[in-house]
Amino acid sequence: MKIDVLSLFPNMFAPMQESIIGKAIDRGSLSFSVTDFRDYTTNKHNNVDDYPFGGGAGMLLMAQPMFDAIEAIKEKDDKKSAGHVVLLDPAGKKFDHTDAERLASYDHLTFVCGHYEGYDERIKTLVDEELSLGDYVLTGGELGAMVMIDATVRFLPDVLGNRESATGDSFQDGLLEYPQYTRPADFRGMKVPEVLTSGNHQKIAEWRLKESLKKTYLRRPDLLEGRQFTKEERDLLDDIKTELDEG
Repeated sequence: MKIDVLSLFPNMFAPMQESIIGKAIDRGSLSFSVTDFRDYTTNKHNNVDDYPFGGGAGMLLMAQPMFDAIEAIKEKDDKKSAGHVVLLDPAGKKFDHTDAERLASYDHLTFVCGHYEGYDERIKTLVDEELSLGDYVLTGGELGAMVMIDATVRFLPDVLGNRESATGDSFQDGLLEYPQYTRPADFRGMKVPEVLTSGNHQKIAEWRLKESLKKTYLRRPDLLEGRQFTKEERDLLDDIKTELDEG
């Protein structure tokens, strides 16, 4: 996969060279590049922003530097394309697990990071979709882009050491992840549930599913709304509710 980022602060992306993403870059599974679109401004003051027509607070990113930066990315690409272009915008769709998995299917992604009060609307003709981290405003799109890139890259083949890591994570099947433990089995009197050391894989799978359902029911019941439950899931959820009522 190839990932390009347009940003006024390319140094903010230095951490992307570390950890899992850094290893993916080293192995050649991922190509990562950040373009400072200030380098493409043509005005004598080197400005990338200006006052909005009609008045209003703050400044808007101008169309010209962004258009020229995208064109430069296209020129560097064999297919003369910027790939799938994502605009970081508080008004965009809220990014989630399924978006990360979907974005991982593209060969080339370009993330556009804004600053100031917003964008000249014409910039949006360059993009394929607008995404947001949530219902709050950051000082710029860089942090949001890093989160989305990190979540997306985890779905690339062979990026994670264990192929089951991504498929077993929270949200992968619409549920939060079950509790996990490692050695020692007894730490300061806190013991690992016996079922996990039993060697009975069927019982372990049932315990994990029940714990996932329980955690989701208690912490994120919204994730269960509209879910098509299997009979096993429905029975386990009924047991959970009974246990909680009795407790």
